[in-house]
Amino acid sequence: MRVTRHPGRKLIAIYAGGVAGALLRVGLAHAFPPDPGTWPWPTFAVNLLGALLIGYFFALFRDHPEESLHHPFLATGVCGTLTTFSTMQLELYGLVDEGEAGLAAGYLAATLVVGYLLLRIGIALEARRPGRQPEPLEELG
Repeated sequence: MRVTRHPGRKLIAIYAGGVAGALLRVGLAHAFPPDPGTWPWPTFAVNLLGALLIGYFFALFRDHPEESLHHPFLATGVCGTLTTFSTMQLELYGLVDEGEAGLAAGYLAATLVVGYLLLRIGIALEARRPGRQPEPLEELG
């Protein structure tokens, strides 16, 4: 196993993005707390928004140099803390514990399926943005 060191600038970018995403996430959680036994719309919405943005940022920055700070700041930092797998797990636990297993299953399935679709849509949106340089294979077909 090879251990690599990350440049300090990249770690600072991840940290700064993480602070921004976490503050946004906490603010949304306090502004829109879900009611017990109901669909957790705030977590669902931020997880789906995060999936869309991560897809877009992945496509946008895939050809940037390794030392670029855009992806660590936006995707890993902001989107990594904006989205919240652990909160989703707690909400699933709460729904099941309250006898809402069907709602919990629907919430889990919708998060996974719609999240994946939005990730793909984010990638597709980046491919269609004005001024984007097409990939060499895209020019042929």
